[in-house]
Formats: sequence, structure tokens, C-alpha cells
Amino acid sequence: MNEMFDLSKFDEYREDNRREVKSAEGGLPQTLWDTYSSMANTYGGVIICGVKERNDGTWFTTGMKDVSKLKKNFWNQANDQKKVSINLLSESDVKAYEVGEDVILVINVPIADRETRPVYINGDMFRGTFKRTNEGDYHCTPREVKAMLRDQATMSPDMKVLEDESISDFDSDSLKTYRMLYTARHTDSAWSKLPDDKFLIQIGAASDKTSDGSIRPTAAGLLMFGQEYRITPQFPEYFLDYREKLDPDIRWTDRVQTQSGDFSGNVFDFFRIVYSKITADFKKPFMTEGAYRVEETPKHLAVREALANCLVNTDYFQSWSVVIERYPDRIVMSNPGTIIPGKKQMMKGGISEPRNKNLFKMFNLIGIGDHAGSGVPDIFDVWRVEGLIEPQIEERFGIDCPDRTTLILPLIKKESDVSEKSHEVTKKSHEVTKKSHEVTENNSEKQVNKPEDMKMRRQMVIDMLKTYPNATTTSIAQELGITDRQVRTVLEQLKASGIIRFEGYGRSGKWVIIDS
Repeated sequence: MNEMFDLSKFDEYREDNRREVKSAEGGLPQTLWDTYSSMANTYGGVIICGVKERNDGTWFTTGMKDVSKLKKNFWNQANDQKKVSINLLSESDVKAYEVGEDVILVINVPIADRETRPVYINGDMFRGTFKRTNEGDYHCTPREVKAMLRDQATMSPDMKVLEDESISDFDSDSLKTYRMLYTARHTDSAWSKLPDDKFLIQIGAASDKTSDGSIRPTAAGLLMFGQEYRITPQFPEYFLDYREKLDPDIRWTDRVQTQSGDFSGNVFDFFRIVYSKITADFKKPFMTEGAYRVEETPKHLAVREALANCLVNTDYFQSWSVVIERYPDRIVMSNPGTIIPGKKQMMKGGISEPRNKNLFKMFNLIGIGDHAGSGVPDIFDVWRVEGLIEPQIEERFGIDCPDRTTLILPLIKKESDVSEKSHEVTKKSHEVTKKSHEVTENNSEKQVNKPEDMKMRRQMVIDMLKTYPNATTTSIAQELGITDRQVRTVLEQLKASGIIRFEGYGRSGKWVIIDS
């Protein structure tokens, strides 16, 4: 029926957060719907009726006198909204199996999607909502129920228009930097020419859908560009914390936190500062492209994606802060809130469900974040190619623990040799870099930096694009020792002459040599 129950493995199973046994000797167990609610609100699972647990954790069957009557009673209750808020099951989710001389009933409970959580019982959302840990079912607190209701909304919490706030309180340097990054990525965008207030509306940071028609910040805009002291009245629990622990004898070798007063304290500036710090000692081979550095590698980009995911999926109403920790052997990113599509779906990829859709949009507009939902699988793939220990994703929740998601990125190699693919990628990278330097050295001997020697400069750029079709204007200029303006002039001439063309868009595009 599903991966959680295989009859041939009955004697091997033990109760855990995905499997629960009920004796059902006197009929339908009273606690069955508690477990149904808890599994639906957590990871899903199976409820196995007609089974008990011994002291050593093993299972044995108890026998059920009338399975058909039990099933009928079950379906009557499952479809009664006074008993349970929603029936998530189909006929194939409830099956009877013979174990020896007894019969057991196995109920497969799927994970409820965000629109139907919380799943609760007895018509009482705040008293009848459960979640599940390894210790079993527990009543959700009102805080946990409210968090599920926030996640349920089609409009994410960061889309709310804050009519008591003003865009004039946004940090001007943050907005200026963001607009520069946006314009660099969207060179022909009409938005780049808009005044700040109109630009903020376009990216989701502000809205004119207000009671008096004035332009006011959205919650996302305030988080992204606001000053910390303006953010906290709207988000009392707002706190972002970076802790660098590279020396075991020192509590923190570096720390960045939003209440320090050293910077604006907004999400955008925290992201930029922390990203540069956690990747500071990453190797930077020549010629890979990214939003901030030409030398960014797939490893850089994976960490950048992970950091952005952490910030756009944070529940900024929860009572626990974002914590980013940098150790010599790992990076740990923790944020309040559980994974909306579920851990299993997130690992599989293909569905993008950010908790804060406008924050996600703003990052995506400057080339950060993945609409295809492949960000997390890509991170794991980069770690595999690099030969590093596989990342870990953990979710925590419980009566004494606010909902929390943690991503651990190990920075140490597996005990086995680096994968064959990693060797091939590294070897190819070295060969390409060597070839590029040979081209540069040969051309340098011909004094190509002279402004009048346009013909030679054109050939240099063509040779560069043959090797690096994804090269940017800046990277070409840096490698060939000429100015960005000179490179742009050459590229325009080559395009006008029909020698090259650019295919695609932005970072994913490439130069194609038509006739060299």
C-alpha cells in the first residue's frame, strides 16, 4: 500500500513517529483520531489496528472480532466533520491484512497540504489539533495552530500592506544597492527607470491598494529594506543572528546580528553581509558567474541558495530567531517554521512553496532563488559532486520547542575518494583555465591593450567566448586586462557584424560564435 507498511516486515517494525499500533479489541480505538490528526499535521504515517506493543517494543496481534463493522464505523466517523475536520483518505488507504490467524486493519494517513492544515478533531481547532514526535501524539499549542493558519493562506503573510508605515523609512543605501543589482541583471527593464515608489510597487515591496490611495510598504518591503527599529514593532520576534565559531577557545570569532546598530538590520543587508562571511574561505577559481562575484563556484551558489531559502521561509511571527552558524567543518542554518510542502517533497524538488512569496520574488529578481523548486536537490547535488558529506535537514516541533527547520552543510570530505564526476569537473576546469591563460599571455605579447589595436582586441574577445560562452563583460575585461567599456564596444561591433549573438537571458544565457 505504501512505503510505511510492508506485511512481510511486520515482525521487524517498531512504533516511531510514522507508525502507531492500536489494539482495537473493543472496537474503534478512542485515540485513533488523535493520531490521525497528528500524522496529517506532521509527516503522515500508518495506524495499525489489532496490534499491541510488548515491553521490548515488538508487536503482537490481538485479533478483531468484526473487521467489516470496524471499517464501517471508521468511515462514518471519517466523513463526520463533527468528529474530524477533513477526510484525507480514499478506499485504498484502508486495508485489512491477515497475520497468522488474526486480521489487522492498516490505515494510511497522508500529510495534509497547507490549505487544509490544521487537521483537528471534535470540532475544536485549538483543543483538537495534534502533532507527532517520536514520543507520540501531543496537543498543539495555540501558537502552533496560528502558525498553521498563517501558512494556510493563499496570500502569504509578507503580502500584507502596512498602512501605518511609510516607504520613506526604508534604508536608502539598501534600496540603492538592490536597484543596482536589479539593473545589472535586467539591463533593458522598464522598471529600472521608475522612481523608487513605483519600483517598490512592481517588486512587491509596496502597494497603492490602501484606504487613501497612498503608497505604503508591504510586510515584505519592510523586512527587506526597513530599518531594524521600524521592523520590530510589526514583527516583535524579529531577530537575525550570524555566529562565527572558527576558534574553539573563543565564543565567537565574528558575529553579525540585527540589533547591533552596525547596519540597517534588514533582511537584504543581513543576507549580503552573512553570505560574504560564510563563503570567505571558499576557493575562487577563475570564471564562474554569480550575483556578487565573478569567481563564484557552484558551491558558492549552493550556499547562497540555502541562505536565501532560510530567510524567505522564516516564520517571522515565531518566537525563535534565525541563527546562521559557521564552524570550521560545517555551516548550520536554522529558521523558525516548518517546511510547508513537507521535507519529502522539498528533497524531491519540483514544487516551490515559499512561506514569504514577496520576499522570494524580490530575491529572485536579482538572480537568487529557484522558481522551479529545485534549489534543495541542487544543493545536495553540488555537495555530492564536491565529494563532501551529505547535508542534513532537520525539523523540530513540540510543546517545549517552537517549530524550527535546520539545514546542516558539512564542509569536510567523505572518507572515500572524491567522486569520479568531481575529478572530471575539476580536471576540465583546470584545462579550460590553462587554455584561457595561454590565450591571454599570447595576446599580451602582441600589445593588445593599445586602444588602436581594435582588430587584435576583437580576436581576443572571440577566443575568450569560444572557451567561456557564459562570460560576462566584467569577467572578460578582468581576464584580458582591458576596461568594461572597451569590452562592450567590441561586443557591440561583433554583434553588429553578425559574428556573435547572445542566446538566452541573464545568467543562464550564453554567447554563440556565428563566424569567427
